[in-house]
Amino acid sequence: MLFDTHAHYDDKKFSEDRDEAIERAYKSGVKYILNVSYDLKSSSESILLSDKFDFIYAAVGIHPHDVAAVDDSAVSTLEEYALNNKKVVAIGEIGLDYYYDNSPRELQRYWFARQIRLAKKLGLPIIIHDRDAHEDTFNIVREEEAGEVGGVFHCYSGSVEMAKELIKNNFYIAIGGAVTFKNARKVVDVAAFIPDDRLLIETDCPYMTPEPFRGKRNESSYVRLVAEKIARIRGVTTEYIARITTENAKKLFKIYTPD
Repeated sequence: MLFDTHAHYDDKKFSEDRDEAIERAYKSGVKYILNVSYDLKSSSESILLSDKFDFIYAAVGIHPHDVAAVDDSAVSTLEEYALNNKKVVAIGEIGLDYYYDNSPRELQRYWFARQIRLAKKLGLPIIIHDRDAHEDTFNIVREEEAGEVGGVFHCYSGSVEMAKELIKNNFYIAIGGAVTFKNARKVVDVAAFIPDDRLLIETDCPYMTPEPFRGKRNESSYVRLVAEKIARIRGVTTEYIARITTENAKKLFKIYTPD
């Protein structure tokens, strides 16, 4: 049993075979999928997917790429989505992206903090996007006391030292397809270090496709390849990694369903 904690099935890359890809994942052993949003439209579509498929859950939030046009009404809409839909289990993905800088950094920081406050108001964990912004991301997490609700740093790209601090602040670390890449070093060290009770796995599909399918569209069925690589790094079985990461995800997102 596997839990893909970060997917984007509302993406246009799934337009032609969305349902088929989702069903393929379920048949391959992926029994839980969290569809993560990046703006209001994506948040609405994530909720619709969670209504359609019993094993899909939704996160609602505004990605740092998309905060330039955000206002207070957008945050109110996110709150309404979360309050009115039981399968909304997180706020995300939110955070900072200093690699692309699609939105001014000041606005990125402001709306990241605002959405953390929303998550705390709702009692929901957060899903954090952090690219080339480790220091500012961590500072905002601490200043806003985000550890009160906790969450996950998705597609983690930081150091082992930073991971230690995040774990102390009630965060999980999610590893994706990058751990399978031939030139992967830092993420391999992180995958070896993370305590059993703080490890999550994900695909970020349709992006970040693991080897040997790198360059093709990613999908949740490939999360097993991530689990397999982590298992080899840690010297345990794939089934063990699948079990502990599923247990961790269900605990973080408060999903109380029988296995």
